Amino acid sequence: MTPAQIHETYKSVLSALTDGKLKYAFEKARLLVDELQEGSFIDRFDELKQNYKLLLDYFIQGMDDPHRKIILNKLTSKLFCLTCELREELMYRNASNFEYLQKRYFPHRLHFASYQKLTDSLDYFETNTEENLINLNGRRNYEQLIQDAFAILWLTTIYKNNELALFQKITSKVNAGRLEKNLAVTALTLNLWRMFDEEKMQLLLDCCSHPDAEVKQRSLVGLCFVLARYNPFIPFFPAIRNRLVLLADENSTSENFKNIIIQIIGTVETDKITKKLREEILPEVMKISPLLKDKMDADSLLKSDEWEEANPEWQEIIEKSGVQDKLQELTELQLEGADVYMGTFAMLKNFSFFNDFANWFLPFDSSYSTISELFDDKEQSLLTAFVANNALCNSDKYSFCMSILQMPEAQRKSLKRSFKMESDQLAEIEKDQAILAPEIYSKNISKQYIQDLFRFFKLHPNRNDFSNMFASALFMHRSYLFDILSAGSELKSTVAEFYFAKSQYQQAIELFHELLDENEPTAAVFQKIGYCYQQLSDLKSALEAFLKADIIQPDDLWTTKKIALCYKLLGNFEKALEYYKHANFLRPNQQKVALQIANCHLELDQYKQALEIYAGLEVADENNQKVQRAIVWCAFISGNNAQARYYSQRILENQPLSTDYIYAAYIDWTDKHFKETILHLKQAILLDNNDSAKVYNKIINDIKRLQEAGIYLSELNLIWDGVND
Repeated sequence: MTPAQIHETYKSVLSALTDGKLKYAFEKARLLVDELQEGSFIDRFDELKQNYKLLLDYFIQGMDDPHRKIILNKLTSKLFCLTCELREELMYRNASNFEYLQKRYFPHRLHFASYQKLTDSLDYFETNTEENLINLNGRRNYEQLIQDAFAILWLTTIYKNNELALFQKITSKVNAGRLEKNLAVTALTLNLWRMFDEEKMQLLLDCCSHPDAEVKQRSLVGLCFVLARYNPFIPFFPAIRNRLVLLADENSTSENFKNIIIQIIGTVETDKITKKLREEILPEVMKISPLLKDKMDADSLLKSDEWEEANPEWQEIIEKSGVQDKLQELTELQLEGADVYMGTFAMLKNFSFFNDFANWFLPFDSSYSTISELFDDKEQSLLTAFVANNALCNSDKYSFCMSILQMPEAQRKSLKRSFKMESDQLAEIEKDQAILAPEIYSKNISKQYIQDLFRFFKLHPNRNDFSNMFASALFMHRSYLFDILSAGSELKSTVAEFYFAKSQYQQAIELFHELLDENEPTAAVFQKIGYCYQQLSDLKSALEAFLKADIIQPDDLWTTKKIALCYKLLGNFEKALEYYKHANFLRPNQQKVALQIANCHLELDQYKQALEIYAGLEVADENNQKVQRAIVWCAFISGNNAQARYYSQRILENQPLSTDYIYAAYIDWTDKHFKETILHLKQAILLDNNDSAKVYNKIINDIKRLQEAGIYLSELNLIWDGVND
């Protein structure tokens, strides 16, 4: 089997298990077993299949078995785990993507002869911090150790005694090693992301209650992703399910979960923000920068009494460019917690630092050997304050520091000396926040870690070899965990509104419907459902929702207009007219509603009624060409050529469209002014980019009404020959 065939077979087994089709699942899993040809897997598979055959035989014979469902669930969970292991072993032997190359290469890379030496060395560095970590060589040895520990926990298929001891040693509450603890959690998460393992899930759940805030938040983030990936199978593992319920019962942990889920969902905005920066804001800034430079050069800025005075014309240039509004929008997004720096730092991930896989997930540490020279003095600096800023994730902080290291020494020292007072204040704020507002502190940790993960899955050179965690961002609300958290809370409503605000309409619809099932229906929810369907162009579903909103809250103007719009777009102009008239009754003299009423009359061939309304609208707004165009058509169809010609000439004098020349041709045609008819049609073709077929098709579409007005198809050929002459 090729890696693609292995993966497809694996997915077929999982799909069959999800649908409860165990016989088919066994048939597909047998293909993987036969491909691997390894005794232990064959024995486990045969035992599971035999147990299922016995259960099936008892069922067919009509024997009552109160434990049948429990046995079925156990068989499903065991076959699922076996299939995950089969896939992993086959991919290890056959796949050439990044992870499996690392798995094959790793045993030759390990710097220490045994796990015991690895843990002993980590112990040594932790207990001799002052002696070894100040020494650069000692520091580098320590950093290599945590890279090796990360690789072991990331790449090992099944954790046996050595791996379990290593993980528990590193994540122990008494271990002071911040970097290795956090990296161990990430390694475990990536391992689970590659292959499900119940025992590893239990380890991750253990870390979700860790007293260290960073370890806990990383674990909770990782758990959210892993649970979303394996969501259909979580109910088959009661031990995991029960632990999730217990976790959700802890108020602080429950709030952490809710924040994390919303933060993960919010990552769908990151690409949009990056695109806006790249395609809208930066090009506009580049356009106005020469103008600002010219203005600055032209003005005298060296007068002592005016040194601090800014030129108001600079602000005027910025305001006229429209950049200010876009920057304000960006600022508001940042205040909401959006990731606005992804595009800025995307080009700064090419440093050799990021060649070490674990460094993509490394918590920021100013003592790290790669950047430590920037922080070799005890004084706070702008640099110290900058990297302490919550707006930047760990990965971007390392990128920033390595960019600073590219600067000339003099420039770097100048930067480090600047804004000392401000940096002291920021450092104090950071400390106070960790003590006085632990929930905000925790939220910032999870946000930064999610951004670290996002950068890895978007920017790592081998990112295409990984299944992207964030592909599941918009499905977090379908997870078993979400159901537990949302029971009796506002989470479902909050996330539904978040989806709605971010134009994720399909996801919003799903949650709004669930809210309707769980709560008393409200007009507001049906209105939002209708709006979502409208934006997805599902007009029938939109109309159905709007009508339900109208039943709950009748005579709402917004709902009434939406119902009318849906009927109109669905081609039911009689019902649309009825609701537009009702909207006009609710609030008289609305020009837009009056225009829609006239349009409905027009579609229903009620030209005189339409013309009367259009004429009234034209009096109110003499420069409205849309209204004038409608008057021309209505007057022409009604046989009032004088009125049609009057408004047609007014339009032709003021930026006419191709359609306006076609209408003018119709008027001349009925008056037998064929020469003028041909001239108008030629002008229409010119405005339609010399596309004569387009103009001809417009005439054909109107031919039925033209015949009612006295124009005949037999004349069209003669006219058209004149046009082409």
